[in-house]
Amino acid sequence: MADNMPAATTVPATAAETSPDNPWPLQLLSQKLKAHIDRTPSAWVEGQVIELNRRGGSAFMTLRDVDAEISLPASIWSNVLDRQEVPLERGSRVVALLKAEFWLKTGRINMSVKDIRPVGLGDLLARIERLRHALSMEGLFADSRKKRLPLLPHRIGLITGRDSDAKKDVLRNAALRWPAVEFDVREVAVQGNTAVSQIIGALRELDADPHVDVIVIARGGGALEDLLPFSNEDLIRAVSGASTPVVSAIGHEADRPILDDVADLRASTPTDAAKRIVPDVAEELTRVRQARDQLRRGVTRLVERESDRMASLHSRPVLAAPEVMVSSRAEDVARLSSRSRAAISTAVLRAADQVVHLRNQVRSLSPQQTLDRGYAVVQVAGADQAADTRKAVVRHPSQAPGGSELFVRVAGGSFSARSTGGHQISDN
Repeated sequence: MADNMPAATTVPATAAETSPDNPWPLQLLSQKLKAHIDRTPSAWVEGQVIELNRRGGSAFMTLRDVDAEISLPASIWSNVLDRQEVPLERGSRVVALLKAEFWLKTGRINMSVKDIRPVGLGDLLARIERLRHALSMEGLFADSRKKRLPLLPHRIGLITGRDSDAKKDVLRNAALRWPAVEFDVREVAVQGNTAVSQIIGALRELDADPHVDVIVIARGGGALEDLLPFSNEDLIRAVSGASTPVVSAIGHEADRPILDDVADLRASTPTDAAKRIVPDVAEELTRVRQARDQLRRGVTRLVERESDRMASLHSRPVLAAPEVMVSSRAEDVARLSSRSRAAISTAVLRAADQVVHLRNQVRSLSPQQTLDRGYAVVQVAGADQAADTRKAVVRHPSQAPGGSELFVRVAGGSFSARSTGGHQISDN
């Protein structure tokens, strides 16, 4: 014991402390690995049985991921297999409770299957419906997210199986409806564990191509397990995030993978997809002819209506004899001119009569008229007899005392006189 103590104290406590001069014993590493792996919890996983071999009381199987090229060997006791109501076979889809184990003597890690259960159709359907409901609550299926398909796509991206009937149906029916249609085909696996990754890769390539106007994902009918890739969440989110409109054409009318809900357009079959993505050239030509006929009839009716309207306008008197417009207005002008001249003449005559009347009134009030009737105006000279403005009109004898120089104005002129004195006329 005393000899072993120094060696024990020199062993590094952790793997990081080991070195070429002071390594761990292999036994210690194995023990630590076993202790660490034993602490890992068991986990339920889903996969597909691709290999199953019984050897006495135990069996060895290989599980493969349903959506990726990843496989895992595992061991299982025969009594666990015997508990299954339906014997497991290669290709069975299962969920298994796995526990990692480390075999100390050989240094091997083994995955031990503690329990295993087959995944039935009911389980798959329930799982799909739960995923469908969760994605719907996120709004991935909302109509507001749906993109409209172009009326006539220049190039169509087609994702389908290699040399599949779905590919032939889409190409043939689309070419029958519109011979000039162009396709960019991506052939991928449409079932199996590589289907999802290949479809997503093809979708992203076509979505990045600016010449592709619409993308069709097509597959023929099949069992529920065969159509599971088209209900994969990664594929659904990839389609939802695509900027190019996506058409889902999976299986038959009764098939309803989640891809149908997220796609911008669901076609019941690949043949129906060909009919939905391109118009029928015969129908379009018929519509063009009908449109031309409608335009021709419309233009003819318009010309006839306008011709009738022009004839009606020409038949009106103003257009039948346009000179009437001038002659009638000339008569109106002549009539109005005559009335104007008559009105002006009448106004002038009345004004002339009024002038004569006013002239007579003025003359009757004139001092000359009084003088003409034999009256005279007597003025007495003032201090300045040369200024007529200083001569005062004699209105009373007292204004012309005897000896006053008088000026007498009569109708024919004026003369001088001298006052000899005056006498005041009695009021009686």
